[in-house]
This record gives sequence, structure tokens and C-alpha cells, in this order.
Amino acid sequence: MRTTFLAKANEIERKWYVVDAEGKTLGRLASEVASILRGKHKAIYTPNVDTGDHVIIINAEKAVLTGNKLTQKIHYRHSLYPGGLKETTYDVMMRDKPERALYIAVKGMLPHNKLGRAMLKKLRVYKGSDHGHEAQMPEMWQPRGY
Repeated sequence: MRTTFLAKANEIERKWYVVDAEGKTLGRLASEVASILRGKHKAIYTPNVDTGDHVIIINAEKAVLTGNKLTQKIHYRHSLYPGGLKETTYDVMMRDKPERALYIAVKGMLPHNKLGRAMLKKLRVYKGSDHGHEAQMPEMWQPRGY
């Protein structure tokens, strides 16, 4: 009789990866990063355990949105006060806070619960090519399909 392997949180080895967003499509890159954060690229993947690795995204301002999304796609947020709905188009967001646009895209592709929030803490997004995590000795990750 075979038993199903279940990963235990204290047995997981975490690696660090650097992903360069230059010239990559925002959504496709975000889904690839979400997969790494969840740990789906590992043989020990278990849905209810955080088996993922740390991800550093550099050159966030050079990510690309296809079609008319740059001018037509709108990000909404609410201050939780009456009349507090704010909206921002992605051309403004990519100009002012491109790291926030990538962060939001990845966040939407992770589970919306405690486990997803724990996975999101392993994501770092930077505007330029400097990241300051050299001590962790991160490896370059080339997303599939590029």
C-alpha cells in the first residue's frame, strides 16, 4: 500500500530566486512568481503547507502590459470610509509605483487566506536592478515561455 507524501513545515529547504521583469508581460510573470512562492515547482509540493521559495523581482518598471491595458485597466482601492473609493490607471501606477503593480498582480494569484499571506511575505519587488539580498546568494530564475 502506498502512502501520500505530505511535506512538514520544519523539513522544507527554501531557496532564493531573482526574477528580472525587463520586457516580461506583467500577468504572465506574476503567475510564474506565484507558482514559485507556492512551491509548485518542487516535487514535495503540498497544497496546505507553505513549501515555496523566496523571490526577488528586479526592474519592475520595465514590465510590459499588452494591448490597451496601460490606459484602460484601473486599480481600485478603498479607505473603508464612506466615499473613500480611489482609482488609479496602470499608466500612472507603472510610472509612480511599478513595484506595487507587480505586488498586487502576484497577490491576486495566491490563496486568499493565512497561507497566502505567509507566502506573500517571501516576495520582494524592486524598481531598479539593485536589491541588497546578495548575502542570501539568490539564483536567477528564467520564467517559462520567454
